[in-house]
Amino acid sequence: MDGATSDKAERLRERVLAFMDEIVYPNERVYQDQLEAADDRWTHPPVMEEMKAKAREAGLWNLFLPESEFGAGLTNEEYAPLCEIMGRSPIAPEAFNCSAPDTGNMEVLARYGTPEQQDAWLKPLLAGEIRSGFAMTEPGVASSDATNIQASIARDGDGYVINGRKWWTSGAGDKRCKILIFMGKTDPEAPRHLQQSMILVPIETTGVTILRQLTVFGYDDAPHGHSEIDFENVCVPVTSMLLGEGRGFEIAQGRLGPGRIHHCMRLIGLAERSLEAMCRRALDRVAFRRPLAEQGVVMEQIANSRIEIDQARLLTMNAARMMDTVGNKGARGEIAMIKVVAPNMAQTVIDRAIQIHGGAGVSDDFGLAYAWARTRILRLADGPDEVHRRAVARIELAKYMEPKD
Repeated sequence: MDGATSDKAERLRERVLAFMDEIVYPNERVYQDQLEAADDRWTHPPVMEEMKAKAREAGLWNLFLPESEFGAGLTNEEYAPLCEIMGRSPIAPEAFNCSAPDTGNMEVLARYGTPEQQDAWLKPLLAGEIRSGFAMTEPGVASSDATNIQASIARDGDGYVINGRKWWTSGAGDKRCKILIFMGKTDPEAPRHLQQSMILVPIETTGVTILRQLTVFGYDDAPHGHSEIDFENVCVPVTSMLLGEGRGFEIAQGRLGPGRIHHCMRLIGLAERSLEAMCRRALDRVAFRRPLAEQGVVMEQIANSRIEIDQARLLTMNAARMMDTVGNKGARGEIAMIKVVAPNMAQTVIDRAIQIHGGAGVSDDFGLAYAWARTRILRLADGPDEVHRRAVARIELAKYMEPKD
């Protein structure tokens, strides 16, 4: 990084930290109280719009997009510390308009969308006026292998007809969700990675039916949600296709690389906050006539957590640097590694914090139980651990294979 750009990132970091202290942390309880008091849990709390307006006024808006035309013009390496700070709170990413799946969907529209598609969907997403969903995973097949996806996108005159069942479409439960990016097959006879396409589907289109909201270890994640959706004879115009037929995997690779590293950055922030809670609890509580902080086993858990968080951060920063210098494809091994390391690290650290909090840790009083549930699903989201380990192993083995004639 050059000095000027680094200075810019550091100034943004200081401003994000201040915004968290002044606006986000004090409103976490307000957000939850408004959600619980609402007649409909799927209506977003008013305090979120207040925070978004303040973040936008402060110039802390759309920081994730590297394209200066739409975002702050930060590199992945510069954005990483900011994303980590946002990850400390479950409500912070949306307050800065930097929350999934909108970030990934905005990147898709910014990179691959036509001017008309950008006008219709990217601009209101960038303004924080609407939200979006990503409809890829299917209940009927092992979607960790995306070539298994069976949903169909069939050309019919000047449009496409879409049929299929999707689930874990995060964000579709939000009443502000207006657009879905849908992945399905346009040509089952094409080469394996050219069968799939991605297409834009307004959620209010006839034939789109939200069947239910899935829970994560009992949490419904309202008003965001994780929806199971049926698509029955859904008709959209030809102009809804993204990039072109058969280019779904190409788009997926462009989308999932940044999405995966953003998850890892946020998880490091969540792990940091959990370690802080662990230390405060250990200093505050006495067992067997000694503070928990003086118990050898507790000190070991704190030390291991510090070590593991720093290791994950260094690996994540390396992946971000690689993405900036050699591109997402060139950094695929580094991205795969952090997608395994960060969720497992965060899950372990949060579990230790729960243990040190005792019975309080499994309640909702300290936020650790919810943090653990959110973290556990990220060992599956955007590809399970096993898929990423397979990718790392294949890259490593390729170094020792004889070149084919």
